[in-house]
Amino acid sequence: MISSEAQNSYPLAITLVRCSTTSQVTDFIRLPHQLYYNDPHWVPVLWADEKKFHDARKNEALNYCEAIRYLAYRDNKPVGRIMGIIHHPYNNKHHEKTARFFALDCINDADTARILIGAIETWARERGMDKIIGPFGFSDKDPQGAKIEGFDFLPALGTPTNPPYLPALIEAAGYAKEIDCVSYQIPIPKTIPPKYQEVYQRIVKNPELRLVEFNRKAQLQPYILPVLKLMNETYQHIFGFYPLQETEMKNLAAQYLPVLDPEFVKVVVNSSGQLVAFVVGMPEMSAGIKKAGGKLFPFGFLHILRAMRSTKQLTLLLGAIKPAFRGVGISVLMGKSIIEAAQRRGMTIIDSHLILETNLRMRGECAKLDGQVYKRFRIYAKQL
Repeated sequence: MISSEAQNSYPLAITLVRCSTTSQVTDFIRLPHQLYYNDPHWVPVLWADEKKFHDARKNEALNYCEAIRYLAYRDNKPVGRIMGIIHHPYNNKHHEKTARFFALDCINDADTARILIGAIETWARERGMDKIIGPFGFSDKDPQGAKIEGFDFLPALGTPTNPPYLPALIEAAGYAKEIDCVSYQIPIPKTIPPKYQEVYQRIVKNPELRLVEFNRKAQLQPYILPVLKLMNETYQHIFGFYPLQETEMKNLAAQYLPVLDPEFVKVVVNSSGQLVAFVVGMPEMSAGIKKAGGKLFPFGFLHILRAMRSTKQLTLLLGAIKPAFRGVGISVLMGKSIIEAAQRRGMTIIDSHLILETNLRMRGECAKLDGQVYKRFRIYAKQL
């Protein structure tokens, strides 16, 4: 067995190097751009966000999880990368010994993928793990799974953007399906369906519930942490989810608040003013990020702003309803408001973002609005 701690040489002139210096981590971050730059359907991550993700001073998860990164070289040219993660708090809570592989990017070569994944398997075994899943990051808020359907569409913000050949390389390394996530494409109706109008009229008269809408970012500030705390409360059952720590909530708020559009954030409070539901949408910015090459400066942010102003797609990022308030029409209350906001902007499509295939409640809501599955993402697993 080859130790995961050393620089390793492999057949076919492939050399695997553990990233341990700042410059190596920078090379790790930049590699996808080198590999996929000419792919018309690939979108880079925002460079600033990716640097924070790999910085333990900015990403709290790096302080309570174990992580390792490898770069693969052939003839001194980088040809692949991978990250390994062991989320100890999640494992302890769920009584598991599961590792994760993440950020797998490589050329279309089965040996390269096998060597990269194999390095994470070795590392995980050395730490007593008996299973590995992936692609999966620190939480379900990181891009999860490998896209297996929908390659003709640009990825929505926060979803995987892998090339079509990657799933086959993962399967060739001995991995099988663990679970899928799906994304629905929902046409924005020109008029709200009558049955939704009926439900809306009933619930809007309920004195125990009140829809809160926004037109300025400053108005969002008091609701950011309550929203994330409600997410912690209601997402407990979601595959791979682990509650955000207070520091992580503040970092996530700082990351997204500057780009949130207040018109597409809706919250519902009870008669005491306590948050009971929320939905957060965002004008899709992927085309702008692609044009900017993932860089905000000097002019990248202008491309992103233009894309958000001109897009016809609204992407739903987050949403939750307290269990005690489900089934009374709150989803219609928020949905009608966000659809009307999208209509005012001339949008025609809603992307549901990632929904676990087992989340029948949410999938049912999408189907009621004539939504169709148009992207599918697969999380793989293998026993070690």
